[in-house]
Amino acid sequence: MVVLSKIYTKTGDAGETALGNGARVAKHSARVNAYGTVDEANATFGLARLHAEGEMDAQLAAIQNDLFDLGADLCRPDMEKDAEAEYPPLRMSDGQVARLEREIDAMNAALEPLRSFVLPGGSALAAHLHLCRTVTRRAERLSVELATMELINPAAVKYLNRLSDWCFVASRIANDDGRADVLWVPGANR
Repeated sequence: MVVLSKIYTKTGDAGETALGNGARVAKHSARVNAYGTVDEANATFGLARLHAEGEMDAQLAAIQNDLFDLGADLCRPDMEKDAEAEYPPLRMSDGQVARLEREIDAMNAALEPLRSFVLPGGSALAAHLHLCRTVTRRAERLSVELATMELINPAAVKYLNRLSDWCFVASRIANDDGRADVLWVPGANR
C-alpha cells in the first residue's frame, strides 16, 4: 500500500512533472495531456455515479478503476523496457476492452434502433454520461496524437474508443431504455 505523507511536494513548481519511470517532462507534454484528460474523465464518471444505482453503479465503479489503470499505463513511457522494470508496469489489456464490448452488447439489446441523433440530456444520469462520453473522446484524441509521437499501448486507445461508445449506449439506458432520449430536430429553430 502506498502511503502519501505529503500533500504538496513542490516538485512541479517549475512546470515539470515526473512520469511513471521517474523521467521529468513538461506538464504540457502530449503524454501528460493524455493521462491528465483520462483523470478528468474519471472525475466525470464520479459525477455520473451520484445518479446511478445497482448494476449501472457497479459498472461505473469498474470503469473508474480501469481509468486509473489507464492513467498508470499512459504515464509509463518506454513500453519496450517493461521487462527490465523493477516492478511490472501496469498496462491495459484486451480483456478490459472485451468487458466493455460485452456490456455494450447487453445494454444495446434492450434498445430500439435510433432514427435520429440524440442530444445530450434527458435524465440527470444520461446528461452526466454524455459528459463522460465527450471527455473520454477528448482523452482518446489526445492518446491517438501521443501515439503519433511515441509508442503507447494499443489497448489503451481501444479502451477509450469503446468507453465512449459505452457511455452513449448507457445514456440511452438511463433515459428509460431510450424512450426518454432527447432527439435532434434538424433546423427546428430556423
